[in-house]
Amino acid sequence: MAPMPNPTVTTVYNPSEIPFDRPGKCHYQVAFHLDSSWGYSLIPLTVINGLGTPAEDLTPPGVAVFGGTHGNEWEGQVAAKRLGCDLDPAELCGQVILIPQLSESSCVANQRISPLDGVNMNRAFPGNPRGTTSYRIANFVKKFVFPRVGVVIDLHSGGNEASFPICTSFHPIPDPVQRAEIALVARLFDTPFIVIYSSQMASGLLTDEAEAEGKITIGGEFGFAEAVNRQGVKHAYEGVKNVLRHYGMLPGDIVKIDLSRSTVPRFMSAENLSDYIPCPQDGIWEPLVDVGADITDGELLGRRQRETELQKEFYQQSSQ
Repeated sequence: MAPMPNPTVTTVYNPSEIPFDRPGKCHYQVAFHLDSSWGYSLIPLTVINGLGTPAEDLTPPGVAVFGGTHGNEWEGQVAAKRLGCDLDPAELCGQVILIPQLSESSCVANQRISPLDGVNMNRAFPGNPRGTTSYRIANFVKKFVFPRVGVVIDLHSGGNEASFPICTSFHPIPDPVQRAEIALVARLFDTPFIVIYSSQMASGLLTDEAEAEGKITIGGEFGFAEAVNRQGVKHAYEGVKNVLRHYGMLPGDIVKIDLSRSTVPRFMSAENLSDYIPCPQDGIWEPLVDVGADITDGELLGRRQRETELQKEFYQQSSQ
């Protein structure tokens, strides 16, 4: 069988010149000039305008999907790239915008922050058109992408920083109508958990900005350990397709993603800063329960071993 031809990719130097309304599927590289040289950071962008006709009682909201907000989180990059290849404009109605590597420079470097300016893309919103590269990319999303969509999906994972059970997530939205719709859409990813997490920990998040604009905004953690979690990619990829089906943008019924689990997603609340308990001292953490396991009140979750204690133990063993 002959290999599939590579799609045509157009480089765009002025975001205002992107033909977002062109019918069908188009792939772009959006060029952001580097701060200290003549080069560019090329952000991959796929815009799909469906050729189908929506049902009379439905108005497709437009859906934006982001991966690679942090460069060492791979599941979202994989899922968004696969969607860009697989979604067929002939089957779709409405618009889907896919950015699989939002912080392209951090993705290339496989690190959480951009090596170009030392900025965490998920702390850069709403951006600044005169800021460093990361802030200008965030401003592009705010100015050119958000106004075109009603649904924003930001696919994350733990990278080398944290371990998560596979979950979708959102903040405690004060508007009851928006919150109810977000909770409904979060269920479509069929993850074991849906986490309602504090909006007080940091500012500048992509999801913060989208939520404030009234978007139906879904975050999520689909793996960890700088690997590609197969089940996490499946939840992210099929979850987005479920979202498209929910809004009448893709034909077919909502599908059950995890056939091995009979239970529905469980909502977990961590809405207050007091729900996040820091270890009082540095050291090596030895977990005594698995991530996502049920626990009882007062159960020991893990032990901390200071490096000096480990070195002392190793020295004693070596001396015997």
